[in-house]
Amino acid sequence: QIDYTHARWAPVINCVVKHGSKILVVQRSPQLNFYPSYWNGVSGFLDDQQSLIEKVYSELNEELGLTKAQITKIEVGEIFDQDEPKYHKTWIVHPILVEVKTDKIKLDWEASNYKWLTPDEVKKLPLLPSFNEVLNRLGLGARPL
Repeated sequence: QIDYTHARWAPVINCVVKHGSKILVVQRSPQLNFYPSYWNGVSGFLDDQQSLIEKVYSELNEELGLTKAQITKIEVGEIFDQDEPKYHKTWIVHPILVEVKTDKIKLDWEASNYKWLTPDEVKKLPLLPSFNEVLNRLGLGARPL
């Protein structure tokens, strides 16, 4: 595995899990190094030899307890860079839309809470700085008030 903790550029996935008309947002654990307690999709570093799709499956299994059989569709959005002066980093964000058959999940330690919400409801939460752009790149952008 590659350790991106002190790297200037870091490739990541940000998965928006969708069930029906709702999307899943998770509140990041206070113990995480980056953006503790912010709301976000399921994210992870692209830090091993897995393909992008394999990484999606493994992150969703690890963080939500979802199996491949529960995932009906995976769609990759347009990649973008997100500068983050606070961490002296540029994230190379790979937005991923994942449709699932169930809304039953089991969080691991990386998240302390979760909610199934509409994209418009999501924007009322304290979100990870790039999450609105992830939604936009996947065609789920919340409409402005």
